[in-house]
Amino acid sequence: MNGAFYIGATGLNAQQRGLDVIANNVANINTLAFKRTEMRFSELLSPPVDANQSADNVRPSANISNGVKSTEAMRIYEQGDLRQTRNPLDLAIQGDGFVEVLGPNGTSLLWRGGSLSIGEDGYLQTESGLTLRNLIQVPEDATELRIDREGKIFALTASDSSTVEIGAIDIVMPANRMALQVSGSGYYTVEDSASVRSFVPGEEGKGVFVQGAVETSNVELTEEMVALLLMQRAYAANAQVVQAGDQLMLIANGLRR
Repeated sequence: MNGAFYIGATGLNAQQRGLDVIANNVANINTLAFKRTEMRFSELLSPPVDANQSADNVRPSANISNGVKSTEAMRIYEQGDLRQTRNPLDLAIQGDGFVEVLGPNGTSLLWRGGSLSIGEDGYLQTESGLTLRNLIQVPEDATELRIDREGKIFALTASDSSTVEIGAIDIVMPANRMALQVSGSGYYTVEDSASVRSFVPGEEGKGVFVQGAVETSNVELTEEMVALLLMQRAYAANAQVVQAGDQLMLIANGLRR
C-alpha cells in the first residue's frame, strides 16, 4: 500500500484536532477567566533501516519520516485582562492562583474567580451555587461586603453600623498545574487534592484579589485567526498528499506488462 495515504492521513487527523482546539478557543472568547489551549505536534519516525536490507541511497542509521501527530492540548494559563464591573460580589485574581470551592460529593474544585452570591444558608458561593472551601458566612444584617487584596472579607452590619471581619479567602495552587483538568463552567479538577497548597495572597509571587472586577478570557482573536489559516493550509497540504498517492496508485494500476 502506498505510504502517502498513511502519511497524509496522520497529518489530516492532527490538523483536524488542531482546528477543533482553535474553534473551542474562539467559542469561549467571552467566557470569564477562560484559558486558551494550544495543540502540540510531533513528527512520526520509523525505526532505523537495517544495514543488510537498506537500499544504496538510504543511510542505514536514518529514521524515515512517517508523518505528524498531535501529542497534547496544552492549556496556557496567562493572565486575562481585568474588567471593572463595580459589583462588590464580583471577584478576580490578578496573578497566579485559584480559589478552592466545594464540588459535588465533597470533591475539590479550583476556580479563577467570577461572580459571588450569598446562599440560602448565608455562605458565600459561586454563581453556580458551589460554596467556597473557606466556608465564609455572611451576617443576615450585612448591608455591604468588602474584600481586600489579601482576601480578607469585611461586612458592614446594619444593627450597629460596624465593620467586622467575617473570614478570608486563600489563594491555592496545585503542585503540578499542567495536571489540571477542565471540569466545565470555569472550574478545574485536580487529580490529587492533597497536592493543593494554600498561600496568603501575594505570598511567594502568588496572585491577589481584586473586588468589583472579573477576569476576561486570555484568547486573542487575531492570533487564533492566524493560527486557523495556517492550520487550514496544512490540512489542505496533507489532503494533496493523499490525492497524489491516489494518482500514483491509479498510474500503477494502469501499467501493462
